[in-house]
Amino acid sequence: MKPRTQTFKIRTFSTAVGLCLLAGCATDQLALAPASPSSPWTPDGISSHEFAVPANPAVAELTAPPAINQEQVYQLPELIDIAQMQNPDTRIAWQQARQAALGVGMAEATFLPMISASVIGGYQRTRTPLPYDIGGQHDLDTTGSAVVPALALQWLIFDFGQRSALQQAAKHTSYAANVAFNGMHQKIIYDVTRSYYQYGAAQSRRKIAQETLRNSQKILDAALARNKNGVATTVEVAQARQQVAQSELNRVVAQGTERDAWQALLAAMGISASSQIKVGYAEDKPLPQTASAPTQQMIKLALSQRPDVLATYAAAQAATAGIKAAEADFLPKVYLASAVAGGDGRFDMQGLPPIGQQTSSSSILLGVTVPLYDGGIRAARVKEAESRAAVANETFQKTQEAAVREIIVAADTLQSALEANQAALNLVKTAFITYDAALESYRNGVGTITVANEAANGLLYAQQMSTDAHAAALIAAANLAFVMGKMTHVDPE
Repeated sequence: MKPRTQTFKIRTFSTAVGLCLLAGCATDQLALAPASPSSPWTPDGISSHEFAVPANPAVAELTAPPAINQEQVYQLPELIDIAQMQNPDTRIAWQQARQAALGVGMAEATFLPMISASVIGGYQRTRTPLPYDIGGQHDLDTTGSAVVPALALQWLIFDFGQRSALQQAAKHTSYAANVAFNGMHQKIIYDVTRSYYQYGAAQSRRKIAQETLRNSQKILDAALARNKNGVATTVEVAQARQQVAQSELNRVVAQGTERDAWQALLAAMGISASSQIKVGYAEDKPLPQTASAPTQQMIKLALSQRPDVLATYAAAQAATAGIKAAEADFLPKVYLASAVAGGDGRFDMQGLPPIGQQTSSSSILLGVTVPLYDGGIRAARVKEAESRAAVANETFQKTQEAAVREIIVAADTLQSALEANQAALNLVKTAFITYDAALESYRNGVGTITVANEAANGLLYAQQMSTDAHAAALIAAANLAFVMGKMTHVDPE
């Protein structure tokens, strides 16, 4: 009865294990999701009426800020240098270029054989009930074990150029990633340059607003003096106070704009918004005298070195190579296979001497596979590859045309900005003359407070227009260099 009792125990255990496995259904994990579309999710499953999520301190750990000398005044080249080291976009582009380079290595590795080692081992024990006792034994026990190590080689010898096509596609992709990496640095140089000039213009507008406030205070002082002498009326004094209040508002707005421009500069550099750094800005940076329209030769030269144009062209070449790789699936493949294996086995039966056996084998095979029918999958892959190549070529043409348009528009914008800057300088000169004359006339009792206020407002407007026009011309010049593919570095100030 002993074998039957043991068999019953084994069956009972197997049944219990089976029931436990059946109870663990995948649908039970729905408890991890929210109970309803209108109920908030809570990690512990406790009902709540708030849609707050639990805090995770790990996501609040910020990267260390760059080492910044608090005593140094950073100019544009130093700011760009910090941005190229700290901006995460450069690190992302670098990793993407490395991934593409590894893709070339993996494509080249397909030309080499693959060697693998494996070991298979096993142990078996059986117990067979005897129909009658033999020497007091109710069962016959047998055991067996074996270990089989093996070494296998697989080598694709010939595939009608499929691996070569994939290798070429990987090389084109790597080239595109590399020029995109350089293009990302060019973009960061331009972004920091543009934000730097915009911040400098915001600084100048704030200084102009402060100077305008002082000018308005001068008008108020003149009105109070005239009123004290019985010449000016209370209305004139009220108008002068209103002008001072308006100038104060302009100063506050200019300060807010300066803070916004400062944050835009930090964002372009890719550093923390709480960073403290001294930035120097030269308001008298010279401008080009004129901007001539780009010639056809200049446009072709720019297209030949713009990273975005080169990257899309390389992507189109990679897609074309993909067509050849897909077409090679219709052709045979020749491969070589080899294996070396050994075996060590042992069989033991109760009451008999054990039996051991050692074996070894080796083989080498040369095979050819010829695809015959796959339901049109290969043909669909070829069509898909052709479609991808067509899209890549259209993308290249689109990028090329957009680049030409950007170059022409950038040259026109620079010319307009230079003309606007010259006109703004002339406006500032006349506005200064008008303001000085209006203030002096009012002090001498000849002019009116209204004319003096209008002159002060006109001077403020002219100075702000001049500041904006100068910054716009600097940005337009930088933009032209960027779209021409020449913003590869920054000359020292």
